[in-house]
Amino acid sequence: MTPLCVLHIDAHMLVIDKPAGLAVHPGPRTPRSLEGRLGELAFGFRRLPQPAHRLDRDTSGCLVLARHPKALKRLGGLFADGRIAKTYLALLDAVPEQGEGRIEAPLAKVSSAAAGWRMVVDPAGKPAATRWRLLAAHEGQALVVFFPETGRTHQIRIHAAHGLAPIVGDPIYGGGEGAMRLHSAGVVIPYRDEAPVSASAPLPADWPLWARDAANEKGPPFQATPSA
Repeated sequence: MTPLCVLHIDAHMLVIDKPAGLAVHPGPRTPRSLEGRLGELAFGFRRLPQPAHRLDRDTSGCLVLARHPKALKRLGGLFADGRIAKTYLALLDAVPEQGEGRIEAPLAKVSSAAAGWRMVVDPAGKPAATRWRLLAAHEGQALVVFFPETGRTHQIRIHAAHGLAPIVGDPIYGGGEGAMRLHSAGVVIPYRDEAPVSASAPLPADWPLWARDAANEKGPPFQATPSA
């Protein structure tokens, strides 16, 4: 089993580079999850660290964990208030006509016994906004950096499909062929009054070489800054 990569550690939190395919919590389809590996991340603490937010199973990259209950409450509040800046990289199935923009589309959850649940754009849904910028294009695909201003479930996946093009490999909002190419590239956490905690995760080695080269050339830093 490949060890989990730690990007940042201090007395209050950890940031790890979560591999794609590893669910944060166990479920009927994911009996093996990060929850079963938290002992690897204790690093001398009696309490096991706890995830302060979630990433989809097939999304890789920066995942923040709290090392004690007070930190979990603090981090949870920062995420809920939108004060933690998050940067994502995604491969899209088409190249946007513009170089940058902002998608504002409210989201709601729908479910059925036959199809399960998914998020949809719905005027009556919860407000959701995502800024984006085109980094590179190659053979009809685009590497795009996303800066979510809100933290709705599947926000980047459905905003990309709604406003630009589906994410490559997305099984719900796209064609679903191959691995889903969505990566949590960076977080900036204003945990204390001093300098915020910043962590970034490189694109996984199984992403196309042209995308990895473009990401290395363009950033980091291409991160958003935390809200006041």
